[in-house]
Amino acid sequence: MSTMMSAMTAFHTTTPHMLKVSKEYARRTLMGGLSGFESPIGLDRHDRIAALKTGDIGFVHSWDINTAVDGPGTRMTVFMSGCPLRCQFCQNPDTWKMRDGQPVYLEAMIDKVARYRDVFQATGGGITFSGGESMMQPAFVSRVFRAAKEMDVHTCLDTAGFLNKNYTDEMIEDIDLCLLDVKAGDEERYKVLTGGMLAPTIAFGKRLAAHHKKIWVRFVLIPGLTDAPENVENIARICESFDGAVEHIDVLPFHQLGRPKWHELRIPYPLEHQKGPSAELKDRVRRQFEAHGFTVF
Repeated sequence: MSTMMSAMTAFHTTTPHMLKVSKEYARRTLMGGLSGFESPIGLDRHDRIAALKTGDIGFVHSWDINTAVDGPGTRMTVFMSGCPLRCQFCQNPDTWKMRDGQPVYLEAMIDKVARYRDVFQATGGGITFSGGESMMQPAFVSRVFRAAKEMDVHTCLDTAGFLNKNYTDEMIEDIDLCLLDVKAGDEERYKVLTGGMLAPTIAFGKRLAAHHKKIWVRFVLIPGLTDAPENVENIARICESFDGAVEHIDVLPFHQLGRPKWHELRIPYPLEHQKGPSAELKDRVRRQFEAHGFTVF
């Protein structure tokens, strides 16, 4: 393995961070909360597992109302609990374990979407499922999307695509837009960064394209980890394989806003001293994608 790859695996032990008990940390961690959702009471473990499989309940970390962040217009973004990846740059390690989320009734989620229906339609917004990894709970997410489409509400799935096979072709039909995280351009780099495999992400993007779905690709730019010209070129070629479905590529500069959560959970943070990209580096990467004909934000 190259020197660069060896460096990527180096983990640093963290110390308690001053933001741990600050109001700002609490705001970022608890933003949205689960106020207004009805949570199942009295269900034993067996019943909860059965309801999860059918989509009658979903395990939710939090939700938020935002504008032009997780899709077009004003959006209700629901952060689902549970993720199979362990990305070194994860902003939400508190969403990794599904059991740490709160179970929410399907009907309660659909009622919440209906409450904001007029706002969504007035702004061209809708509902976005994020995480964690929302494809860990395909029955719940797809049933909410089906109800949203019946209300003429725009739907958006924010995913790494790693659980490609969890989503059936029928489920894909109810997705209007996918925010697809392409975290690296080759299998070795992807494995080191996330612990997972790249191939399912590519396969899911191609399935979305075959169903004529729109894709916004998201790429986190981390100096020394994802900024290599060959990595960017590989990602551009992956996007080209989606047969025109990519509307634009979001180049997201790495930041340290998620670091307090790693400290709070007492998880060694692998990017403790990592810096964000310079303006020059961001410009270079954007130009690389633009050279392939992509609109870049």
